[in-house]
Formats: sequence, structure tokens, C-alpha cells
Amino acid sequence: MEFSRQARLKHARLAGDRREQYPHSLQFYLEPPMESISLVEFESFAVDRLKLLKVIENLGVSHVRGTDAYKTKLEAELRKLKFPYRALAEDDYETRRKDHISHFILRLAYCQSEDLRRWFLQQEMDLFRYRFNELSEGLMQKFLEHVNLSFEAIGEDLKNELANELSTSTPGFNLTKVKEQMFYKVGLADAVDLFRARKVFIKDGFAYVPFKEIHVIVLNNYRTKLSKALALTARSLPSIQSDERLQPLLNHLSHSYVGPDYSVQKNTGKISLEQIDALSVKSFPLCMRQLHRALRDSHHLRHGGRMQYGLFLKGIGLTLEQALEFWKKEFIRGKVDADKFDKGYAYSIRHNYGKEGKRTDYTPYSCMKIIMSNPPSQGDYHGCPFRHSDPELLKQKLQSYKISPSGITQVLELVKGMHYQLACQKFFELTHDVDDIGFSLNHPNQYFTESQKLLNGGRELKKEFNNSGNFQQKNNSQESINSSSTLTSSNVKTDTELEGLEAYFTED
Repeated sequence: MEFSRQARLKHARLAGDRREQYPHSLQFYLEPPMESISLVEFESFAVDRLKLLKVIENLGVSHVRGTDAYKTKLEAELRKLKFPYRALAEDDYETRRKDHISHFILRLAYCQSEDLRRWFLQQEMDLFRYRFNELSEGLMQKFLEHVNLSFEAIGEDLKNELANELSTSTPGFNLTKVKEQMFYKVGLADAVDLFRARKVFIKDGFAYVPFKEIHVIVLNNYRTKLSKALALTARSLPSIQSDERLQPLLNHLSHSYVGPDYSVQKNTGKISLEQIDALSVKSFPLCMRQLHRALRDSHHLRHGGRMQYGLFLKGIGLTLEQALEFWKKEFIRGKVDADKFDKGYAYSIRHNYGKEGKRTDYTPYSCMKIIMSNPPSQGDYHGCPFRHSDPELLKQKLQSYKISPSGITQVLELVKGMHYQLACQKFFELTHDVDDIGFSLNHPNQYFTESQKLLNGGRELKKEFNNSGNFQQKNNSQESINSSSTLTSSNVKTDTELEGLEAYFTED
């Protein structure tokens, strides 16, 4: 199928009312999209959904799910990114189409490891929960019929006969509420969670579920289907990895950072080398503070540490001349003499600043890149302390920074739940004595920038960004993809269409 708007509308007219393609604003994503899709739209849809899922992750930790504040913020994000946020007017085909296609794009990107699958499943579950609970009872019923979950509603005679048992077995229900509420007769296998929580009446292998609890069954059903679908898609990985159209795009998505790249800034040269020690204590994220301390203590960092810390320092404003002076002074205090430094290390520093080799302007690492790639080994200090440190060692480090016991508990709980960026965000709040920083933390240089703003009363010099709000697309060999395979690759026209994606979601 062609992918232009005119072609889609023509196809829809030929097929009848285009609303038939997406009869509901909610779906289980059982059928993959069958259309071809341009690279431009592929990128746009994927980035927007990833932004949405990142917001959902953040809201799930900072707010109680289902509260007014949670729902208000999530609805605002859905509106802004043009995704279905409730049962809208009937003619919301474009938002439903975007929702459908973007889900399957990220499913391809996030099926590639157990950690990625777990993260994607959790965020998609939270998104589905919000949308389902926003439906009216009538629309819920229609949706249940649409996904073949048409549970049998018990008649009034049977409900009256079981009224005492239903009121006793269903928390919060008296006889009056039993008469007002619709109950469904559901197979016990579908209502295991409700049975375990003692929220339903059981008889003859069936659970009698009040309408207000039906979402638990629907969510479990969706979780099962999506989990199996991710596992099935993962089986297509060999085909995906050999597809030169897709693999670079999907690798970038699964390790993506969707904010500024911090490659161009107004404060270049305005930070002196004498300030770095003080700034490391006040405004460096834990990963960079750890690297700085290791460098000062041992007067050396291995390659991974030099790349991660060197690009961060570049991002906060160190010039090439300052960087050469900084690293040389530190290294010659150790076992490296000046001549060896000039021959063995100075080149790589100039290379990071685009003055050697391909003249690539390298960008500082984002949180996602640090978390997902090149884990540290013995003797390394790079990586994310929240992701790569032993919890007990992390606890000791936080104690040494005078973090309160309750604060340490909060951070470790986030780490336990694998919310590493949110743990860093909590570290920011604890070290800056603020309750809510009001933004999602995705980049070490963002941490530094926001810290300086806060400490200096908003007077921190604002940086200029090349691609604000977009993918970090600098031609960068430390990324998992290279210059020939960025999302808007030079060897593929941006209006090129990707066809046959549905093959990756189906059985052989």
C-alpha cells in the first residue's frame, strides 16, 4: 500500500468507512500494520511514542497511578504528542493510526533483550491501564466484545440469589451496591489475581467479578498477549539484524536519548580548570563525580572512563586547550610522562573535539547510552553507578555524601525496580534539597545545567542545542550506529518507504 495521505484516504474510501480500520481508540495490537512507511514518519512516530513512554515511567514513580494529578499530566502529554487519550470524536483516524504503527516500531526496537522487553511491557501496561479506565461503561463493554472478552453478565435472578455471598466476598460492597453493580461470570483461570486478593466470590470454578474490577482481567489478558508477542518478535532478531534498513534505526531507538545533544553551548571556555573540583561536588551527577574522584585519586582513567568523562567536560564548556591541559596535568602526576601523554593520549582528546580523524564533532553520552552500553569491568569507573554498582557499595557511597537514611532507601528502591534514571533524579532532589525538580532527567549534562540554574538562582548560562527535542543524531562512532546509518541516513532518502514490516511479527 502507498503511504501518502491521499493514497490512504483513497484506500479508505474504497474499503468503506475508514473508521472500520480502527473502530476503537484502544486496542490489543494483535495485527501489525500492513502499510509501507516512510523513514520520516517511522522516526517521527517512534520518537513521539518513546517520549510518551518515558513520561509514563516518570509519572509512575513520582505520582500514584490513577490520581487526578497523574491523569492530568498523562492526558496533557497524550494531547501534545497527538495520541488517543480517551474515546475521542469518531474521526480520530490519524491518532489511532499513529498509536498502532508506533507501538509496533518500538516493539521491534525493544524486543532485543530481556531488560528492554521488561521496560517496554511495563510502560505499555501503564498506558493501557490509563486508557481503559478512562472509557465509559458502554465503551468498555464494546471494547470487551471487540477483543473477544465478552464475559457473561449474570441475570438479576441469580444475582439476588447470590446477593449475600457477593456482598460478603466483594470488598466494599453491601447488599445495595450488589444490586446496583453488574457482575460477570468469569472462568477462574482469568480471575486468578482477584481470587488471590480475595476480591471475588468463587463458585463451581467461576469467579463472580463486579464491573469495577473487570479491568484487572483485561490487563492480565493484555499483559499475556503482549509478553508472548515480544517473545515471538524476538525470534525474528536474526532477520532484523540482517536487514540494513531496520537494524541501525532500531538500535538507535532502543538506546535513544530524545533531548538536546549538548554539543554546542554558549559557555564554552567560561569554566576554569580551578572550578572543576568544586563543581564536581555541587553539580556533577554521581557517574561523573565518581569518574572525577577516581581520576584525582589514581591520576589515570581507562578508555571508557576518558570517553565518558571527557565528553561530559566538553559539554559543560571546556575548550580543547583546557581539556589537553586538564588531562595532561593529571596524567603526569601518575605514571605517564609528558612525552608519552603527547604521543598516546593527546590525539584522542583532539579527536573528541573533531580536530583529528574524520573531524567528527562528538557529543556527550546520554544516560541511556551509559546505562545500556559498555558496562564497566574490574578497574573501570565509567558506567552508571545506579545501574552497575553493587547495591551495598552504592549505599556506602550515598552515606559518604551525607544522604539521609530515608533518602538512601528511596534511591535503592528505585534501583531495585530498575528505574536508574529516576534514582539519579532522586539523588538530584536529595542533594539540592528540592521536592520535585519538575523535569525528567535523561542526560548527565542536563543534570549539570539544571543544578547550576538552581544554585545560581536561574542565572546559569543557557546552552544552544542543535536538535532540541530530537534524537541525538551527531555522526558519532561511539554510538551503536555510525554515520552511514543514522535515522536520517545519507545513503537512504528520507522519503524512502519501509515495506514488509509485518513479516517480523508473525509465525513462519
